[in-house]
Amino acid sequence: MTDIFDDEKRSEIMRKVKSQKNKSTELRLIDIFKQNGITGWKRNYPVKGHPDFVFQKEKIAVFVDGCFWHGHDCRNTRPAKNQEYWQKKRERNMKHDKEVTAMFESRGWNVLRIWECELKKKNEANLVQRLSDILSEKRMPGKEGT
Repeated sequence: MTDIFDDEKRSEIMRKVKSQKNKSTELRLIDIFKQNGITGWKRNYPVKGHPDFVFQKEKIAVFVDGCFWHGHDCRNTRPAKNQEYWQKKRERNMKHDKEVTAMFESRGWNVLRIWECELKKKNEANLVQRLSDILSEKRMPGKEGT
């Protein structure tokens, strides 16, 4: 089934759909931070690119990306309807993610992108290790930003 709206009308409709944020994934990451004694993060940091969390002192921007919306094929799910539309949407999101990452890196920030599936209990140890590694690297004495 094709979309009943042309591209311009569909874009107008989608612009009116306001993000509710990925609140459940952000709350899950907050739990992981707290359970593992990870401190120094801020949420809703007002900067272009809108990371979900920042470690301002260490210049680390953290994005929690939904697997489907940002192109991670961990579940290999694809909608049966409007496949072309959704594929283009995902491609635009992935392009935007690369642009935002490059923008932060050009400012001297590290970018950590966390997939939604990494927040599952079975993947938590690997995620905590990734977080600990990047924070340890940035917090070592003699490193910039400490």
